[in-house]
Amino acid sequence: MAKTLKEAPITTASARSKLPAGEYARRLDADAAIWYRRGRRGGVWFARWRNHSAGANYLQAPIGPANDVNDKPTDGLLTFAQAEAQGRQIVTKARQDAKAAAAGPVLTVRLAVETYVAERDARDSRRKGRTVRSDAGQRLRRYVLGQGKRGKQEAVPAAPLANVGLHALKESDLLEWRKALPRELKGSTEQRLINDLKAALNGAYAAHRERLDPTLPAIIKHGLKAEKIDSEDAAPLARDNQILTAGQVGKLLTAARAVDTEGNWDGDLFRLVVVLAATGARFSQITRMKVGDVQRAQARLMVPSSRKGRGGKIASVPVPVGKDVLDALLPATTGRGNDEILLERWRSKQVPGSIGWERAGRGPWQFASELQRPWHEIRDRAGMPAVIPYGLRHSSIVRGIRANLPIRLVAALHDTSVPMIERHYGRWIADGLEDLAAAAVVPLLPKEGDNVVSMRRGQE
Repeated sequence: MAKTLKEAPITTASARSKLPAGEYARRLDADAAIWYRRGRRGGVWFARWRNHSAGANYLQAPIGPANDVNDKPTDGLLTFAQAEAQGRQIVTKARQDAKAAAAGPVLTVRLAVETYVAERDARDSRRKGRTVRSDAGQRLRRYVLGQGKRGKQEAVPAAPLANVGLHALKESDLLEWRKALPRELKGSTEQRLINDLKAALNGAYAAHRERLDPTLPAIIKHGLKAEKIDSEDAAPLARDNQILTAGQVGKLLTAARAVDTEGNWDGDLFRLVVVLAATGARFSQITRMKVGDVQRAQARLMVPSSRKGRGGKIASVPVPVGKDVLDALLPATTGRGNDEILLERWRSKQVPGSIGWERAGRGPWQFASELQRPWHEIRDRAGMPAVIPYGLRHSSIVRGIRANLPIRLVAALHDTSVPMIERHYGRWIADGLEDLAAAAVVPLLPKEGDNVVSMRRGQE
């Protein structure tokens, strides 16, 4: 095209008005040009470029009607500058599509997300010892991939983002997807969803770097970055009614023991709540504890690290506990091997041909939802209807802060980060520092009657 294309004066409306009917070109680069076709009722713009995948053939695409009156932007009519800009975008996208197709099946957001969901589902299934659907998979299917009708749940169409090729992904595509998310979606759920999508896209880039633009990671980063929160709107993670005193924790444990006895839990429910209260750990952590993690001689529990983050953590966190906690766990450790799961519960099955249930063996706690029904009984019996199980974790963290433990130690004991502690528990940190500062206050003014010698002005 570079040697044979004959360019024409089409850059201004005045120049185009002098041309007879026909087609005229202006080069964009060596293999592409913007064309102007003049007819009886006006002119139109289109782009044409060489199709390298098919020899010397050319491809073309319409751009829009030309503004042949003047060179000012007008609704619906394009000046040469506008047509040139759109023509370059069309050619660039077409070349990206052709390059992506030549390298194999086009990598789309859908393909990246489906690969990620399959990996997460497989990982969670390995951990639980049975086939499960991961939380990440459920979120991404609902808000990106789409899903069919399930029971009372209506079918959900796929987001437009799902069909966008990774080679053509723009920051605006990600921002439009975020804007379309339901307003009633909780902030924490939305952030988990965004993190899942970010992980899926970054994973696809890592696996196919040679096929994708080097700028893709930056597009993902900026399109899915966390939104800044106004300091006036920022709220602590832990509300006041979730910070429990030692007396309130004791009431919950007393209620847990009573509910355990009345519900024939055989101590399983009570021991679970005791460990939650004593360690401040997450449900998913303590349910992975082994019998050997109870180290009575050292007066501590070894709590497995959470599976959050990218790894590089120590396997377990040592958490000091009192003799009362160790005594409560004795029935779960006596006569059992160190590699057995510490906290178990009875499993039941329905008696064939009956509405009755019978015990069908013991196994580990699996889901936090298993605690939901007995917890309602516990908190109602304790007279604290608003408290949630996670309140035991909040309380443990604040208890460490109020004891003036170093923030780094509080974070380490609870398997979290110092920035997270400072962000969500800053109020209680400030209270603790205020107490320390108050202890450093000394009297400055002399008492009445003390011998105070006034200094002359010249001696000041």
